[in-house]
Amino acid sequence: MEQDDPAEALTELRERRLGALELLQVAAGSGLVAYTVWALLLQPGFRRVPLRLQVPYVGASARQVEHVLSLLRGRPGKMVDLGSGDGRIVLAAHKCGLRPAVGYELNPWLVGLAWLHAWRAGCAGNVSYRRENLWKVSLRDCHNVSVFLAPSVLPLLEDKLQAELPAGARVVSGRFPLPTWQPVAVLGEGLDRVWAYDVHSGGPAGQAVPGPSSASIPGAPSSQVG
Repeated sequence: MEQDDPAEALTELRERRLGALELLQVAAGSGLVAYTVWALLLQPGFRRVPLRLQVPYVGASARQVEHVLSLLRGRPGKMVDLGSGDGRIVLAAHKCGLRPAVGYELNPWLVGLAWLHAWRAGCAGNVSYRRENLWKVSLRDCHNVSVFLAPSVLPLLEDKLQAELPAGARVVSGRFPLPTWQPVAVLGEGLDRVWAYDVHSGGPAGQAVPGPSSASIPGAPSSQVG
């Protein structure tokens, strides 16, 4: 039997160890990239918001944006997106005729990205992205509101919406429904589902109450309630 060359065996062993080391380096590099994304895109805005009100950024899908616009299209008045992220909903709202369209986002990197998207679309002079805490923004002149927030903050959001929105306003919540309000329309399935709520006069602040079925909402496509 031919004897193995010790030098070749040592070289092979080194190559195997190098392969394991490379895997470790790749894993470490991936972790560093993930941390960098967190530090640059997510963490800056969180520093100024109490822990219980923090909401991580997850961009809306094309189908979610489509559903939001289906439930707001054709309505008059100011449109705002609370926690607008990279600005995709605001930009799409402007393009479909919802004007003025304003996004409120605390993270400066995402606000910058939103302006970049608007500039590339030729709409930088027509939309507005403001670096402001959505919990401190006044909604008294807002008639169309979209939100994609975590379930943990939705009860507090209900209080803010009810206290500030004018009668006749509509709120569209993506991914998760408002916990106690009754929707007038629901579109989509799974994480692409969105819920629409109408605000009716019911005191000085207005109150969300059950509205008509989605089938009676002008401009709404075939909707699935529940």
